[in-house]
Amino acid sequence: MTEDTENAVVEETRDDEDAYALQPKSVAAILYAVDVGDREKLVELMEPLHAADIADLLEQINAFDRMRLIKLYDKEFDGEILSELDESIREDVIRALHPAVLAEAVRELESDDVVDLLEDLDQAQQEAILEVLEDSDRVAVEQSLTYPEYSAGRLMQREVVMAPEHWNVGEAIDYLRSTEDLPDQFYHIVLVDPKLRPIGNVALGRLMASRREVLLRSIISDTFHVFPVTRPEGEVAYAFNQYHLISAPVVDENERLVGVITIDDAMAVLDEEHEEDILRLAGVSEESRLSDGTVETVRQRLPWLAVNLATAVLASLVIAQFEDVLATVVALAVLMPIVASMGGNAGTQALTVAVRSLATKDLTSSNVWRIILRELTVGLINGLCFAVVMGILALIWFGSPVLGLVIAIAMIINLVIAGLAGIGVPGGLERFGVDPARAWGTFGTTVTDVVGFFAFLGLASAVLL
Repeated sequence: MTEDTENAVVEETRDDEDAYALQPKSVAAILYAVDVGDREKLVELMEPLHAADIADLLEQINAFDRMRLIKLYDKEFDGEILSELDESIREDVIRALHPAVLAEAVRELESDDVVDLLEDLDQAQQEAILEVLEDSDRVAVEQSLTYPEYSAGRLMQREVVMAPEHWNVGEAIDYLRSTEDLPDQFYHIVLVDPKLRPIGNVALGRLMASRREVLLRSIISDTFHVFPVTRPEGEVAYAFNQYHLISAPVVDENERLVGVITIDDAMAVLDEEHEEDILRLAGVSEESRLSDGTVETVRQRLPWLAVNLATAVLASLVIAQFEDVLATVVALAVLMPIVASMGGNAGTQALTVAVRSLATKDLTSSNVWRIILRELTVGLINGLCFAVVMGILALIWFGSPVLGLVIAIAMIINLVIAGLAGIGVPGGLERFGVDPARAWGTFGTTVTDVVGFFAFLGLASAVLL
């Protein structure tokens, strides 16, 4: 492959990676239209953008430009933009919208999006939005808000396409053609009995491929799950992912159909949970966003840094117990960070696997001991490999076979303990209802530091003094 061809491939790959991102030129053009107050040009530039792209734009620009853009864009503001916006700026955007524009935007949303919108607003803003809804929509949304937070009742949409269990395909098709208030998107018709209890889903593809006289109950989907309104949304999202669901009905305490959850909402929950785990692993609040101001970011991060400082002091106290050996053998101070760093990395590797396995319910009481044994073995093998490397390095560097042996043994101990802690501690924390990602982010490295320092310096004291 020639150099020109390679460059062309690289450039094409870069273009593919940026295909779904806002282009800097587009953002600059939009901001220029805002600066000069050219509403016609602004609408022209914004018109091709998806609601999610406009939401990204509003999140990326500063608060001053954001408010000016919203005021100029005015009645073109689409309700879908509100549902795509990050929670951290949603209130500010709603406050900037003209009441008539806000009313029209909210009316365009489905009930689950309205509920999601209202959850993060203060009481005054909630009431302002509820007032602009039609009576039937307002009642449905208010009912959804009575369900527990982060439950299926909050996640579901009230717009459901249902049919009696005795209907045939022709009756269902005629109903769909004659009904004006169907949801914009739906994937199944929910079959219900006379008491409005769901008994099965009929996929639209099966419906359209069947003859008119075929009974709906004879073509129901093989996979069918029903969720109570109180089921935690995390469990709902797991079920969607595990059983490859597209949509599923939600029932009240009397098992009557009250709504439906679709795959887009379930996957959004999974994305949020994964994002929270990543942030917690780093000791960052799950509320942190790029759009947060300096003061807010400091407020979120300072407490966790304070906790990390306290745990770091604990590790330093361990080091302080071995001042004599450190003063005698200065080489220990050079090698000591290596042991702790390797233990911390090994523990984080095991922890990442454990947290992910807990989220997907792959790590259970039936296999936990086998996984712990595996991590112990992996830690031992890795420890032996790096023990040989560090033993030889210490011998060459400092000319001391004994020092090489000390760091080799300490490396083995720390990597074994790190593997055990990384997989065992999260399982134990999960059982007691403590978030393993957040707990490890705060205390995990301290465990490996303390063990590493104690093993290394303790062995050195016993052998070298």
